[in-house]
Amino acid sequence: MSYPLLSVAAILTISGSICFAQSLPSTPGETLTAKRIVLADTVRGHTAVLIAGFSHDAGTGSGEWVKSIHADPAFAQCDLYQVAMLASAPAFVRGMIRSGMKKGVAPADQDKFVVLTEDEKAWKSYFDVTIDSEPYVALIDATGKLLWRAHGSAANLESQLRAALR
Repeated sequence: MSYPLLSVAAILTISGSICFAQSLPSTPGETLTAKRIVLADTVRGHTAVLIAGFSHDAGTGSGEWVKSIHADPAFAQCDLYQVAMLASAPAFVRGMIRSGMKKGVAPADQDKFVVLTEDEKAWKSYFDVTIDSEPYVALIDATGKLLWRAHGSAANLESQLRAALR
């Protein structure tokens, strides 16, 4: 008798799966070591964890995720990339922002820290961004399939990410 509710539930289920199955955007970016990179091409063939920040506030939480994943042997076989979206930052301050990021990232991790300055809408859609101030995390398998994503602190979510890895 509650057909309208059933229809809404079906639509939400279908649209949720469509959104979850989308591909990683093929946006060109640059690592903190100034290498050009297209993350979608780079991670193909590897299991990868992506940690994305869409604001300055998300940076601290992103760093905590990196430390947590580096310390957990369960992620030893995963490639780990940080992504910083700077499209909303004025072009004249992006260099200063990059410089500040580089100082805060270990030299060994700078080749896997990608700065993006375009396609913000596509990246926010991929990560399903609702709160810019939090870090977003995604687990991708070797075929590019999105296995898991969430946003928030590593302390609250790392166990879920580890479970999705299995």
